[in-house]
Amino acid sequence: MHLFYIPDITDGADLYTLADDEARHATGVLRLRGGDRVRLTDGCGGWYEAEIVAGATPKACRVRILSREAEHGRRPYRLHVAIAPTKNIDRYEWFLEKATEIGIDRITPLVCEHSERKTVRRDRGEKIVLSAVKQSLKAYVPRLDEATAFRDFVAAADTLYRSRFVAYCDEGTPLAERIALFSALRDAAVDVSGAEFCVLIGPEGDFSPTEIAAARGVGFVPVSLGESRLRTETAGVMAAAMAQLAAENTTRND
Repeated sequence: MHLFYIPDITDGADLYTLADDEARHATGVLRLRGGDRVRLTDGCGGWYEAEIVAGATPKACRVRILSREAEHGRRPYRLHVAIAPTKNIDRYEWFLEKATEIGIDRITPLVCEHSERKTVRRDRGEKIVLSAVKQSLKAYVPRLDEATAFRDFVAAADTLYRSRFVAYCDEGTPLAERIALFSALRDAAVDVSGAEFCVLIGPEGDFSPTEIAAARGVGFVPVSLGESRLRTETAGVMAAAMAQLAAENTTRND
């Protein structure tokens, strides 16, 4: 069953008119007609079963709400990944897609000292994220921020997140001295109900020593993603996957 995005639905509404782009996709691309069943989400956990009303066209497609559910598929944690966009924009956009499919709540593109890309199109990124939400049948649309300077992000994160981690490859911190990210996330999930995680992922040239020191100075814990040196976008996806697995592991052991 196909999923459509309805961000402005009114509480208690029985009928809803799909936005123009969603209507065109439903009737022009998917060729759905009156009586066909669809799923809807408001992107904030609202989940609806509906059917298309007779007479739907690419310019006007109404749906009748049959059932509704709040907080559909809500995870027991929130994950914020702040990541430096890659020089090759396709790799960054791949991260947006895959992290959304796995499960993530907020993404901040970081502008770092070694960044080879300092600007990204937020509007294009939001379209990729929304498409991934529909593909993976999720009820929550992750928040995608504007590109943010590393120093500004770290200064604000000091007051926002109790569980915050920084992943980097600098050989000045031996691997043995870093906590495995999976273990750190699992322990944080055990200690805090509804844990909120923040993970920093650097650019291709890694965080600078100054940036590493700044992050650690406000409580970001150095973590390891394993013995392999990962590309930026792979590290970001690994963080999303590890957060999900850590939360599931914690739930099973309760």
